[in-house]
Amino acid sequence: MKKIKYAHVFTAVLFVVAALVIDYFFPHEGRFRYVFFEGKPWRYELLTAPWDFPVYKADDDVKRERDSVAASFEPYFRFDAGVGERALERLRADVGVVGVVGGVDVCFRYLERSLSEVYARGVVSAVACAELSAEGRSRIRALDGNFARSRLSQDLYTVRTAYEAIVSGVPAGVCGDTLRGLGVDRYLSENLVYDADVSGKALDEELRRVAIASGMVQAGEKIVDRGEIVDAHIYAALRSLKLAHESKSGGGRHQGEALLGQCVLVLGLMLCFWLYMRTFRLRLLYSRKNTLFLLSCITFACVLTALCASSHPFNIYILPYAIVPIVVRTFLDSRTALFTHLSMVLICSFLAPYPHEFLLLQTVAGMVVTFSLREMSERSQLMRCALYIYLSYAVSYTGMQLYVEGDFTRLNAWMYLYFGVNFVLLMFAYVLVYILERMFGYVSSISLVELSNINKPLLKRLSEVAPGTFQHSMQVSILASAAVEKIGGNAALVRTGALYHDIGKTLNPAFFTENQNSVNPHDSISSEQSAQIVISHVTDGIRMAEKASLPQAVIDFIRTHHGKGKARFFFIEYKNRHPDVEVDECLFTYPGPNPFSKETAVLMMADAVEAASRSLKVYTEEAIAALVERIISSQLSDGLLNHAPVTFLDIEKVKRVFVEKLKIAYHTRISYPEEAVGRS
Repeated sequence: MKKIKYAHVFTAVLFVVAALVIDYFFPHEGRFRYVFFEGKPWRYELLTAPWDFPVYKADDDVKRERDSVAASFEPYFRFDAGVGERALERLRADVGVVGVVGGVDVCFRYLERSLSEVYARGVVSAVACAELSAEGRSRIRALDGNFARSRLSQDLYTVRTAYEAIVSGVPAGVCGDTLRGLGVDRYLSENLVYDADVSGKALDEELRRVAIASGMVQAGEKIVDRGEIVDAHIYAALRSLKLAHESKSGGGRHQGEALLGQCVLVLGLMLCFWLYMRTFRLRLLYSRKNTLFLLSCITFACVLTALCASSHPFNIYILPYAIVPIVVRTFLDSRTALFTHLSMVLICSFLAPYPHEFLLLQTVAGMVVTFSLREMSERSQLMRCALYIYLSYAVSYTGMQLYVEGDFTRLNAWMYLYFGVNFVLLMFAYVLVYILERMFGYVSSISLVELSNINKPLLKRLSEVAPGTFQHSMQVSILASAAVEKIGGNAALVRTGALYHDIGKTLNPAFFTENQNSVNPHDSISSEQSAQIVISHVTDGIRMAEKASLPQAVIDFIRTHHGKGKARFFFIEYKNRHPDVEVDECLFTYPGPNPFSKETAVLMMADAVEAASRSLKVYTEEAIAALVERIISSQLSDGLLNHAPVTFLDIEKVKRVFVEKLKIAYHTRISYPEEAVGRS
């Protein structure tokens, strides 16, 4: 009772946690109720402005204007008049030492005048000059105290260009050698230094002056009416209304109410899914593995949708939503796959640009998966299913758009490309099935087909070391798969389980009659020892299967194919030899457990019937039917099938299949007549 209550609490907590995770990733700002695109018709009723709001410019337009302002900005350089004055004083002092005579006087006067002109125009560093040229700055602003004056960048000097200008511009009567002898470069320094702080503040101020709105819409003013094409002007107004709406609903009480509504919707849909599980799939609901798997599928898809919807609204059509019903159908059943898919797309529709269109497309896709994918054991089945899904998307979208728009030219060609990408992504379901098998311990039809390959190491060794047991396993797989299909079980699973159920016999093959020739090693040991050796093939098989990393679903067939039955031959033999001794039945009893599924129950019946059928003297229909009846009735009377979900009607169907299959397996061929010799 406590275990059941714990399962109730645990599953409830899982559902609530999944809902909260989905809510966390949903957009928290107020959701604008209209979806619109430039160049598309307005699908809703007449829309008027609910309040005054500015018409914001498009982000690209604002960015373009700001880029233009930044490109024409004149950076600020700090002018230092003292640099030129100190250079001239140093020149006069140096010339005074030499003496102003002859040619020196002429050179001094020229150099003094040239330095005054250079410093008046401004000298900047070579790095600053290169940056101005690279950025295309044609002007700068020279700061002298608190006064700024605009100057052409091309009029500025660097130390090097100033030197070259002075030396190359020597007039007649001035000796160049004498001029160079004065050391012109010693009097050249930078007197304009870039002021990053002032430039940054000035640029920010100019950028702030760029208007982000181009007008106002008054409350009650018409914005757009049904059927109108959303042109650039209307689009700007709608976009501005959307921003204003999200800004108003993003704070305080309104945001709290929006979040509450969002939580109620998500929790309500998760509750519907829980009620489905509670009503129709109680066994799945209280299985921790299955509940985690289903909730993970829904949660991951919803979170991925929220992330994609926040970047671009139509990206969600690239997401392969149909992959969820594909993997659920692969591991569980069609009804659960469809209901999981519907729960998921209902939640995701809150984020879709056109919820009704999204729901139609995804619901049809989920139905197509349910109808077209009975199992996935081959790549071609997945390819065919994905193709059907693509066609369902394309046809549904085309039909809906023609119904709404009534014009082929209104179809969005990009949507068909999105559906194509979706088709490609669905191919990854094959890889995803493998990953989910490892994560949740499932076994798919793909894995069962691979495990059924007789070249697998365990089966190959069984065929080489114990060929009689291998043939027995093959016959059991034929009987069991045919019978379980009649009662609605998993034929692929029971076929694989039958191939592996006796692999433990490879350790002591000679102790089993199907592998013996003329020598029976049981003749030289006691009945108790014989029973223990025979019983050990179950535990040996389990150990070998676990070492080979076989799925638990396959190992279950090894555990249960004898259930808690007895090694009856040696048990009776011991009782006959020791009539007065109390028998320790544990020595002759298999460890079990008894079968607990349709598949394991049918395998137990098929294993016992096939083994016993080899002892028949004649293979008439009556003899085979009597054998089948006796073996299965014995298992029923021993209680070996009490925990298996099979009805008496199921058991009768299984018996009929066994009789028909054994009749075919042991049919008697007619004798062919020999040709008479000597006839002319």
